[in-house]
Amino acid sequence: MSQILTLIGSKNTDLTQSQVQAVAQAVGAPHAPDWLKPGHACDLALDTTDRETVLDKARKALGSAAIDVVVQPTGHRRKKLLIADMDSTVIEQECIDELADALGLRDAISTITERAMRGELEFAPALRERVALLKGLAETELQRVYDTQITEMPGGRALCATMKKHGGTCALVSGGFTFFTSRIAAAVGFTSNQANTLMVADGRLTGEVAEPILGREAKLTALKKLSKELNLDPLETMAVGDGANDLAMIGEAGLGVAFHAKPIVGKAAAAQVNHGDLSALLYIQGYRVDDIVTTS
Repeated sequence: MSQILTLIGSKNTDLTQSQVQAVAQAVGAPHAPDWLKPGHACDLALDTTDRETVLDKARKALGSAAIDVVVQPTGHRRKKLLIADMDSTVIEQECIDELADALGLRDAISTITERAMRGELEFAPALRERVALLKGLAETELQRVYDTQITEMPGGRALCATMKKHGGTCALVSGGFTFFTSRIAAAVGFTSNQANTLMVADGRLTGEVAEPILGREAKLTALKKLSKELNLDPLETMAVGDGANDLAMIGEAGLGVAFHAKPIVGKAAAAQVNHGDLSALLYIQGYRVDDIVTTS
C-alpha cells in the first residue's frame, strides 16, 4: 500500500522548497512534490509502507525546523467524520482553569488538570476534585469567562466549514462543560456537541457535576455511535485531541491526531501536529488551499 508524506508549516514558519527537497531525498520519494499551499504545505507520494522509518528520516532531514510531518496511507484520506476535543484543541484554554482563576485557585486546579491530561490521574475523580473547588462560584462568571478569557484555536472555523462543504460531519466531544461546548460548537461550526454539566443552585455552582461523568469512554462511544449512524468505515473517521482522555478515540479513529499534545498522546497517535493550527488537519486530508472555505 502506498503512502503520502505531508509537510506543513505554521504561522511563523514557512515550508521551503529546499526543506521539501531535503526530505524527498532522505525518504527516497519517487515523484515530484505536490504543493497543497505554496510555502506552507506539500505532499510527497511514497511507495514504502514503513511509516516509522520514513518519519524518522524526514524529521532528521528537517532538523529543528518547526515543520509538522504526517505519514499515512493514501486510501480514505479525506475523512467523513471529525471528532474533536475542545479544551486546548478547539480553544486555546482549559475552561476549568479559567473558572478557577475567578476564585484565585488557578494554580491549585491547573496542576490537577495538567496531571490528568498527562494520564497521571484518572479523569473522573480528578474532574470531581476540581469542580468541588469551584463551589460557590457565581453562575454569571461562566459567561464572563467565555466572553473575556476563551479564544478559539486558529483554523477551527475553516476546518469545520471545509469538511462540511465536502459532505463531512464535525462533532465536538469534551470532558469539559456544556456551557462552553454549546457556545463553541455554534461559533466554530460543529454539528453537535457533548460534555459534562455543572450543577447550579441559587445562581451558584454547587461544586458538583452531573453523573455519569463523560470522559475517555464517552468520547470513544461518540465516535462509534456517529460512525454507525453515518454508515462509515472506521477509516473514514478522524479524531483530534491533546490529553489522555482522548486516547481511546484517537486509537479507534481512521486517523488519530495528537494536537499540541501531551507526550503520552503524541506517542500513541498516528499523526502529530505540534506547530501548525487546526487548518493542518485539512492539509493532512489532502485539501488544497483553493478548497478551503475562508471564514470570519
